[in-house]
Amino acid sequence: MPAYHALMPAIRIVHRTSLAPVEAWPKLTDWERHGAQVPLTRTIMETAPPTRVGTIFTARTGVSRITFDDRMEVVEWRPPAEDLPGLVRLEKRGRSVTGWAEIEIRPLAAGGAEIHWREELRLRGLPRALDPVVAAAGRLLFGRALARLLRP
Repeated sequence: MPAYHALMPAIRIVHRTSLAPVEAWPKLTDWERHGAQVPLTRTIMETAPPTRVGTIFTARTGVSRITFDDRMEVVEWRPPAEDLPGLVRLEKRGRSVTGWAEIEIRPLAAGGAEIHWREELRLRGLPRALDPVVAAAGRLLFGRALARLLRP
């Protein structure tokens, strides 16, 4: 039997932007803006700003009383500096959604930055046979959200 993480949907997105890493970072880590980019989702901050290790927030998705929560905690927080990459790692600590997500931003030699979004998630109660569908939907949804977050 493979390790648990090998059974989770893998979402990998690479996106380039003309923004410098230090300009893109605040856009990528504005958690309330994340919720605004995902349909039927809003972000509920549970920890006062600024973001740091230990920050907790919930992405609530749904309509009326039919919702599910993706509760996340920042477990690694390294903003980019000069020519150094930045990385934020989130652990998903909800009842419905578990796993982790990382957003890494790397400077490009020619200017701008390359963003690497990696995510492993599990939707409790959903059959593992649907993991490829969840991964494909996640790549589409999060890829669009990433592009929107980086708009001026």
